Amino acid sequence: MSPELLQSLKVYSQFVHPILMWILFGLTIYAMYLGVQLRRTRSAEGEVKKALLKGRFNIRHHQIGSILLATMVLGTLGGMAATYINSGKLFVNPHLLVGLGMTGIIATSAALTPFMQKGNDAARYAHITLNVILLVLFGWQAITGMQIVQNVVNRMTGNA
Repeated sequence: MSPELLQSLKVYSQFVHPILMWILFGLTIYAMYLGVQLRRTRSAEGEVKKALLKGRFNIRHHQIGSILLATMVLGTLGGMAATYINSGKLFVNPHLLVGLGMTGIIATSAALTPFMQKGNDAARYAHITLNVILLVLFGWQAITGMQIVQNVVNRMTGNA
């Protein structure tokens, strides 16, 4: 590879993480919607339950959750790698620390699945609580992440 191409990849790699995280933020909202529908299905009766079962919310919620877990872990590592490659160091700041915490939260939430499948309501409520916290933190990360992207753009354009 030419040095120009490598430099170009290095520069633009800084934008992969934010784009990926915005997609994941949207997917997290969708996963929450599916989870709410799954909960409605669980408590419904009769014809309403039959209609909700056709939505296959349980399968879709698990599939989207699995994609979220894997992509968030890889996205976190990728964001850290891009920062290190472009700066020669990691910036230990609230954005990094909250992102690492979110990675732990989503892993813990996913780890509750076998207990929920056995009907453990405490695990179910912990799963819901963790994911609500995750969604709130994700919103905060979106804002601080855009501030970081703006700083990167300012440095690239000489406005820093």
